[in-house]
Amino acid sequence: MLPPVLADLLEFHAPLSTVQREQGGAVTLLTPGVNVLALNATFLPADLGGVDVAAVLDWHEGQGVPPLVATAGPLTTLPGREVARVRVARAGTAREGAGVGEGVVVEQVSRLHLGPWAEALTRAHGTPGWGAGLARQLAARLEGERTFVPLSAYRDGEVVGALLWQARAAGGGAAHLWGAPDEEVEGALLAAAAGLGAPLQVSSVHETVTGVERELVHYSVLEL
Repeated sequence: MLPPVLADLLEFHAPLSTVQREQGGAVTLLTPGVNVLALNATFLPADLGGVDVAAVLDWHEGQGVPPLVATAGPLTTLPGREVARVRVARAGTAREGAGVGEGVVVEQVSRLHLGPWAEALTRAHGTPGWGAGLARQLAARLEGERTFVPLSAYRDGEVVGALLWQARAAGGGAAHLWGAPDEEVEGALLAAAAGLGAPLQVSSVHETVTGVERELVHYSVLEL
C-alpha cells in the first residue's frame, strides 16, 4: 500500500498519464513527451517486500527512460541519486503574506485553449520548451474529464500563470500541477482554486506551500 501522500499524488496524476502499470504494490506512470516528474515515475510503497525492484528497473530501461522513483521519505533502502523534492501540504494555502495582486485575473479555460496555459506553466518552472507537448497530452486526457478544471492567470492581457484543479470525491480539491512567476500571481491562482473547493491540497518544488500536514516527496533515480 502506498503512503497517503503518494496515493494523493497518484490520484491526481494517473488520469493524465499515458501508461499506468502496477507491480507488487508499486505503481508506475509513463507519459512520453512530458517532463512532469509524477507522470514519469514509479511510486514505491514504504514496505518493498512485495516489489520486484529489478523488474521495475528493467521495465524503465525497456521504455528507454530513467528509473525514476517517488518515495514518501529519503531513499535509504535502495541505491539511488535524489533529483528533486516536492513539498505537499494536505491542507495547502499560499505562502504567508502572498496576496491577490492588483491587476491579476484568474479564469477557467477550456482544453481547446491549453496552449498558452501550458506555456505559462512550463515557463514558470524554467522549462518553456515542454509547453507544446504538455498541452497536447492534457488536451487529449481532459476531453470528457469533468473532475479537472484548468485555470489561467492574466496580467495586462497576458497569460502569466496556470493551475490544474481536481475535484475530490470526499470534498475539496487538489492542485499538484501549477506555476506562477511571483507571489501576486501565486496568491491569485491558489485563492481561485480554493474557491472551487476547500480544503485545497497543493504541492510545489519551492518553499511556497504551508499547511497543517506538510510532507516531502523525494524523487530519485535508481542506480543498481
